[in-house]
Amino acid sequence: MRDLYARLGVGEEVYEYGEEVEERLVQRFAAIDRLAEYNQLKVLAAFQKNKVSEACLLGTTGYGYNDLGRDTLEKVYADVFHTQDCLIRPQITCGTHALALALMSNLRPGDELLSPVGKPYDTLEEVIGIRPSKGSLAEYGITYRQVDLTADGGFDYGKIKEAIGPKTRLVTIQRSKGYQTRPTLSIDQIGELIAFLKGCKPDLICMVDNSYGEFTEEREPSDVGADMVVGSLIKNPGGGIAPIGGYIAGTRECVENASYRLTAPGLGKEVGASLHALPQLYQGFFLAPTVTASALKGAIFAANLYENLGFPVIPDAGQERHDIIQAVTLGTPEAVIAFCQGIQAASPVDSHVVPQPWDMPGYESEVIMAAGAFVSGSSIELSADAPIRPPYAVFFQGGITWPHARFGNLKALQALVDAGVVSAREIEKAKEKLRKTSK
Repeated sequence: MRDLYARLGVGEEVYEYGEEVEERLVQRFAAIDRLAEYNQLKVLAAFQKNKVSEACLLGTTGYGYNDLGRDTLEKVYADVFHTQDCLIRPQITCGTHALALALMSNLRPGDELLSPVGKPYDTLEEVIGIRPSKGSLAEYGITYRQVDLTADGGFDYGKIKEAIGPKTRLVTIQRSKGYQTRPTLSIDQIGELIAFLKGCKPDLICMVDNSYGEFTEEREPSDVGADMVVGSLIKNPGGGIAPIGGYIAGTRECVENASYRLTAPGLGKEVGASLHALPQLYQGFFLAPTVTASALKGAIFAANLYENLGFPVIPDAGQERHDIIQAVTLGTPEAVIAFCQGIQAASPVDSHVVPQPWDMPGYESEVIMAAGAFVSGSSIELSADAPIRPPYAVFFQGGITWPHARFGNLKALQALVDAGVVSAREIEKAKEKLRKTSK
């Protein structure tokens, strides 16, 4: 094994450091395996309840009327998320599209959108109109207000209550951190926030951006009061197999509104051919609990690798996990770029490509992305990305198998060693620290 890692470019000191870190994670990894088993059986029960059959995998063309596989898959998702209905289509191009669809279909001119968890992810800024863009909510007369989290990452309940007014119609809650170095929200925290919001104004629509959070706990945001739960199929629920798509699970009215926005008034969910995507959508969702477990192990491994080397990490090495993203503040653009290039070099596809920062559509800063994936842009597969701006944090996620997530972490660390960001002496000190802590 040691020789194989060496042939793949991971040096002796990095390999041994990884071995020592992993030895101390046995109990945490066992708990993740139990979580995966629970969620796997939950998904299996939904497949069996809805009588998923070979006919469900065939797909349709044209208008897509009476698409058995599409309609059954939406029932499976609704059962897993414990919602009244679900919209899941390959016509939803990405997570940002799914979120925009949910917002634009359930808000009307004169309504106000509130974010009680601070600024949303970069690509939503143009959807909302924080940064002016064609077709934004702002252009349709929908206003926006936000309340930042407190310094310790908590909810500012006093300011949230003040921000809720007669025009406040929908609240968007981003579960994961996006490109911020803040804690991810747990299901318990989301439930407490929704209960408070509904207590202030019972008819509020509470939408949760669930990206990167699916199957990281036994419950989902819809189990604690969310009216809509929204995400991408090339993240956790696609299991690394879904080639495209997004989902909106929620109340019947919210989902129906989204379906009319996706297609056309009067058509809604009745149209939208599934083409040839259904086998991957079904199989990906079936595999999602165990794939997410592999990504969780990779994130925890990364937190322990870098925290012991002295880098700030969120979540920290011992914290409970609520998504698959690991943020590591490296401090310089050069370190961020080296890390991402290490991840790319560990990929099964395009490992020979060297990623560079560029002006990606929808982002305010230059962004570097490493994702040598079977599905383009799939961030449930081994990937890392970062905006090139202070504090120069990189965001690592994915790994559809634990061995690949492990190798990717070590390859990225080796890239930092090769770039002179981390020294052999610093790795040795980290190993000494681990040994003392174990005693």
